[in-house]
Amino acid sequence: MTEKIAQPTLELPRAFEAWYLPQRPLCCDADYSLLRRRSRAEALKHTHIETNPSALVNMLVVDIDAAEGRAMALWEHQGMMPNLVMENPANGHAHAAWVLAAPVCRTDMARLKPLKLARSVTEGLRRSCDGDTGYAGLLMKNPLSGAWSSEITAPDAYALDQLRAALEEHGDMPPASWKRTKRARTQGLGRNCTLFDEARTDAYRYVRKLPDRTPESGEMLREHVRATCHQLNAALFADPLPAREVEDIARSIHKWITTRSRMWRDGAVACEATFIAMQSARRLKRTKKFNEKFERYAQEVLEK
Repeated sequence: MTEKIAQPTLELPRAFEAWYLPQRPLCCDADYSLLRRRSRAEALKHTHIETNPSALVNMLVVDIDAAEGRAMALWEHQGMMPNLVMENPANGHAHAAWVLAAPVCRTDMARLKPLKLARSVTEGLRRSCDGDTGYAGLLMKNPLSGAWSSEITAPDAYALDQLRAALEEHGDMPPASWKRTKRARTQGLGRNCTLFDEARTDAYRYVRKLPDRTPESGEMLREHVRATCHQLNAALFADPLPAREVEDIARSIHKWITTRSRMWRDGAVACEATFIAMQSARRLKRTKKFNEKFERYAQEVLEK
């Protein structure tokens, strides 16, 4: 079990020293081509530093590219105020950082559930600030650098569930459907999380092609998932996961589909009928939305 980090309450340098975990972080100044990994003491002299160590996530950072960046990070954030805000005094753009009391492991042996929750909470925090969707979170503005106007805006670190509850109360937590989007799949906090999401999405499509739910079809699904996981592992990562980790992910996907998924339990005919009904409902929803938009446009034209 991960030990909780200390809860700092003193001035910025001492608080950040307790919060910041990387020992040899990536760092640079304005020229990103000079990005290098340096000792902690050297890195903290630069304007941009690596947000988290490779094995853990304890800072969730949002990039706000707006002139009112600080205000957007603080406005209507009761119960989920960022711990740190680093503002660029030249244009008002800011980084807002939330510190986790219990860091989330993201090594190859990490549990998927906390990783997925951390990813969803990060997306919720981004939505709460209207943050940049393209920000990957690798580098953050160094709050100890004189280039930024930095401050502590909340002294106590958060539990992930605490942030999730606050985001849900404010209506900023992404819906369950967001987990199926391309952005959710490419925002993985670990290789195993990314591989799991990519492979299971492919497996769902493959299940629809199977003629029945016999043991023979189950074995076909097993082999397909194994092959897909190994192919994706080689294609997605410059440093692929170990073969044993890939096998574990494939086994988990196959077991969930064949023991818990309605796609398998209800049978091939019901699965296809459900898929057709869902597609029909989506078409009707899109048509209704288009008609409503057209009617509003027509009404505006008539009123002119």
